[in-house]
Amino acid sequence: MSDNPRSAAEADLAFLRAIVQGGPNGRASLTMGVAYLAGGLLYGLQCLFHIGQVWGVIRWPDLADLAFVVAISLAFLAVLTWAVLTDRKAGTAPVQTRTLNAAFSATGMANLAIVIMFGVGAARDQDFAIWLYYPAAIFALQSAAWYVAYTLRRKGWMLACSIGGWITAVALGLLVRHGDIYLYVCTAALFLLFAAPGWIMVRDARARRTA
Repeated sequence: MSDNPRSAAEADLAFLRAIVQGGPNGRASLTMGVAYLAGGLLYGLQCLFHIGQVWGVIRWPDLADLAFVVAISLAFLAVLTWAVLTDRKAGTAPVQTRTLNAAFSATGMANLAIVIMFGVGAARDQDFAIWLYYPAAIFALQSAAWYVAYTLRRKGWMLACSIGGWITAVALGLLVRHGDIYLYVCTAALFLLFAAPGWIMVRDARARRTA
């Protein structure tokens, strides 16, 4: 333990920044950026697909609709698997690895709890609108995560993501009975608050690796 409180505090802050930035080579930021980018693009595409159904442009058989939705989730799962395996091969420092794994596990546990709550509630009450609160809750969690990232790195776009996630969560929560508008808001948010930040993280990580 350091005898100098200021030095200890600076060391702790440097450690937290290293976690957020993904270490010296930006590997964690790169893989996380790819995951965000893929998630925003894939699920944004799925929302566009549903908008096409609302407009009557897409009229596929029910089985084809289900296959498309399942394919989107499988594609995203493949990207997440790649990200996890890539991080392990990169030889991340043990403490950083445990911290990142804990963060992902905590987020996964929270998402699972939310899925169960709203999924069971929607099935029990036979009301699909209850399920639509799930994405709203996810954006609220993302808003909190981006605010933590902003306090560590002081990047304006991170604060914008936090504010945007909060606004999106509230908007979606108020629009669950207005399916078409709900889809428009969710589609825009996926591209702006997931895909766009993912692209920024990928760009910045690649720049640090080549610097």
